[in-house]
This record gives sequence, structure tokens and C-alpha cells, in this order.
Amino acid sequence: MSKKILVVDDEARLVNLVRGYLEQEGYEVRTAGDGRQALFVARDRLELLERTQVYAYDGYERTIDVHIKNLRKKIEPDSTHPQYILTAFGVGYRLRVE
Repeated sequence: MSKKILVVDDEARLVNLVRGYLEQEGYEVRTAGDGRQALFVARDRLELLERTQVYAYDGYERTIDVHIKNLRKKIEPDSTHPQYILTAFGVGYRLRVE
């Protein structure tokens, strides 16, 4: 039985990227485009929200940041100097367009 994870972000490309990575790692992935959809998806599975961290909670690392950090370790030649997944101030993360 695979572990389940809920990925929430309004950037569909980022959701698809993270979903693909997590599915390759053996997770059963559900997705939502915003917080309202996430609550609808998780309404009967409150344990999905146990590790939720969002902007409003200062001092906590957001779950997406953890996943991006792990993804960078896998695909970047040097994860401390990312080339493929870039942080866009005020936006979040963007894939580098060539």
C-alpha cells in the first residue's frame, strides 16, 4: 500500500512536476489548485493536513519548499546553485525555459 500525499499549488506546471516526481517515488498523489480545493479533497482525510505549512505561519518551512529542495538534489548538478527550478520572488518556483 503506497503512502498518500496531497499537492496543492495554483501553478499547474509545478503541480505536475511534483506529482511526477512523487509518483516515481511510489506515492499515491492527489492534487488541488488552491486551499479550497485542498479542503474539499481532504475533507474525509484530515490526516492529509497534518504536515501542512503555509505562508501565514512564520518560522515554518513550507511543504512545497521541502519537495523542491529534494527535487533539486535529484536533478540539479549543484543543488545550491539551481539551474532548472528557479525561485521567483513573489511568485514561487518556475521551471527554466530554454
